[in-house]
Amino acid sequence: MSEPFEPRLLGLLCSWCAYGGADTAGVSRLQYPPNIRIVRVMCSGRVDPLFVVRAFEQGADGVLVAGCHPGDCHYATGNVFAEQRFERFAGLLDFFGIDRRRFKLAWVSASEGARFAAVVTEMTEEIRALGPLKMKAPAWQA
Repeated sequence: MSEPFEPRLLGLLCSWCAYGGADTAGVSRLQYPPNIRIVRVMCSGRVDPLFVVRAFEQGADGVLVAGCHPGDCHYATGNVFAEQRFERFAGLLDFFGIDRRRFKLAWVSASEGARFAAVVTEMTEEIRALGPLKMKAPAWQA
C-alpha cells in the first residue's frame, strides 16, 4: 500500500514582512502543514520567475511567493513590481504545462502569523487535491 501524497511546497518570503509572519506563526505555535520549505529573500520584487520554474523542475509541487502588503513595501514598490511580473508569468506556466493553481502570490505582514498559517494550509490542501506535479515537455520541445 502506497503512502498518501504529501505535496512539496517552496516558499519564497520577503525578509521584512512575510518571513516575519512565518516567524510569528511559529512563535505563536499556530498549526500549519509542514510541507513548506522557506527561503528568505530581501523583497518579493527580487524573486526571478526562473526561481519558480527551477523549483518546479527540482520537484516542488507548488511555489508560494509572499511579500509585504501593497503600499507597505520596505523598498517602496517592490511588491507592486512582483505583482505585475507574476501576472505576466502566469501565462508562462501554461506554456510549461503547469496548472496555475500551483503558484501563489500572497501578501502577509510580520504581525499576520495566522494569515501566513492560513495561506500555507489552503495552498497545501489545494495542491494535495491536484496531486503530484508531472512536468511535461514545453510546447516548443514537442
